[in-house]
Amino acid sequence: MKVADHSWLIQQAERFVKQVHAGEASGHDWWHIDRVRNTALDIAAKENADRTVCELAALLHDVADEKLNASKEAGLEKVRAWLTEQAADEDLTGKVMDIIANMSYNGGKNPPMTTLEGQVVQDADRLDAIGAIGIARTFAYSGAKGRIIHDPELSLDDLAQEDYRSAGKTAIYHFYEKLLKLKSLMNTPYARELAEQRHAFMEQYLQQFYREWGSRNP
Repeated sequence: MKVADHSWLIQQAERFVKQVHAGEASGHDWWHIDRVRNTALDIAAKENADRTVCELAALLHDVADEKLNASKEAGLEKVRAWLTEQAADEDLTGKVMDIIANMSYNGGKNPPMTTLEGQVVQDADRLDAIGAIGIARTFAYSGAKGRIIHDPELSLDDLAQEDYRSAGKTAIYHFYEKLLKLKSLMNTPYARELAEQRHAFMEQYLQQFYREWGSRNP
């Protein structure tokens, strides 16, 4: 294997990620990774970004997710150790690690991505958090973390006082604290186009949800 054989590295990354995310039921499974990878490649082609960097970062991004590790640092070390084992070159490793370390939403507190490739992968991940699949993933994650679907007695202001990852929040509140904000946070022109329809679908879903629940919108 040559160090520069990126197709081999991509294949190994696929195998590694499938093992890491086997049995994952919180919406961060292999198929989420595969969708993000495919979307990232689609955006990269439109925006003329480095496809190898985008694909590898997309494949590995949730291996380091702090929601799935003891800490953010532990997750990043897991990715770096794996890249070192594969003899990935330092330049590629540095670019991938920079993307993974900074792409998380984290309550909207992380600084903007500084590279086109980082913007592409972040957009792809955020696109998978909205629309029909984003709704499904929200309820899967909420169920896995013991969060209830909705509590009409709690206002948005009440829920906003909770920590970003608090178990006291509801699945529906997650639309307001994150999902409905993502359309305006897309980095690339093509991702902004893709986000429009998905965002509109979430708004329609919430309207139907409140009609069925028999309560007014917050």
